[in-house]
Amino acid sequence: MTETLKGKALHSLVTEDAKLRISLEDIEIAAPGPGEIVVRVEASPINPSDLGNLTGPVDPATFRNEGGALVGDIPADRMPAMASRIGQALAVGNEGAGTVIQAGPDQQHLIGRTVALLGGGLYATYRKLPAPDVWLLPEGAKAAEGASLFINPRTALGFVETLRAEGHKAMIHTAAASNLGQMLVRICKADGIPLVCVVRSPAQAALLRGIGAEHVVDSSAADFRDTLIDAIDATGATIAFDAVGGGTLASQLIDAMEVVAARGLGAYNRYGSGVLKQVYIYGTLDPGPTVIHRIGYSWNVDGWLLTNFLQKAGPETAARLRQRIIDERNTTFASAYSATISLAEALKPDIARAYERKSTGAKCLVNPNL
Repeated sequence: MTETLKGKALHSLVTEDAKLRISLEDIEIAAPGPGEIVVRVEASPINPSDLGNLTGPVDPATFRNEGGALVGDIPADRMPAMASRIGQALAVGNEGAGTVIQAGPDQQHLIGRTVALLGGGLYATYRKLPAPDVWLLPEGAKAAEGASLFINPRTALGFVETLRAEGHKAMIHTAAASNLGQMLVRICKADGIPLVCVVRSPAQAALLRGIGAEHVVDSSAADFRDTLIDAIDATGATIAFDAVGGGTLASQLIDAMEVVAARGLGAYNRYGSGVLKQVYIYGTLDPGPTVIHRIGYSWNVDGWLLTNFLQKAGPETAARLRQRIIDERNTTFASAYSATISLAEALKPDIARAYERKSTGAKCLVNPNL
């Protein structure tokens, strides 16, 4: 009879006295039944989407160790948004990969195979899941190859699918030096889609040009507006995917697209061009308000969420994207990690401040079985 497994998992808790507490807790994984498998988790990235639950609204400068847990203070103005989270210990870690070590009677063929996982609670030594929910990787694949196959690759491909479905021919992407942004550069080059990459430093611009990006614009430069307009003029971009969210960047993108579109008007029109300028916000690197200055009447700002996209796309599209991701996991969809840390190391204040910064080139991989 298959035994119950005992392990550890990271949990994140918001308390009534405005503190965030991240702790390492004991877990038990019962034996898998029919259609189920148990995976030893060996690689799970810390994505911005993970940080929403892991560190939430904490002020990272206040991180400290108390009683074996990582504790930080939550600013008073951020607590109202946490009302429904108070007192709930959340299991964290959205995606990852590992080795199947137990399986239900109908899934024995999966024991010993490496699989990619999505389902939450993956900053844990073990995770039980329905077998149909995992992606089986080719024989010999390493866990790190499958750790980041669900969120960033499907998001990047989802941008391309959205562009095509809505009839655009080129796109803009912000915070474009991220792992996701680098994937998007490779996808667009392979698929022949003109791409404007907006970054925040000369170093990020150099990084993207080094992997073949043609149109890279630095938002920290004094001539940002002019170079953005030139890049949009060269590509014909009319859709943008914005990872920043807060501030005026979305408005600046619409403004630049409108300047280019207005050049095609035969005569002055006080309502601006009739070309639709679409901005989708899919991230919150800036958690502040999104500020839009009025720019004509043919523009739209909306949210873009991977879950919603997949629901609309349907199973055939999802299967097609999945196969491409698995086939190109070590090329188009390869992720780079600056460090691999254990569950215990994730509770160290200095390490937590580093992964919470979400810096380009500083993505961490958690191996719960270190």
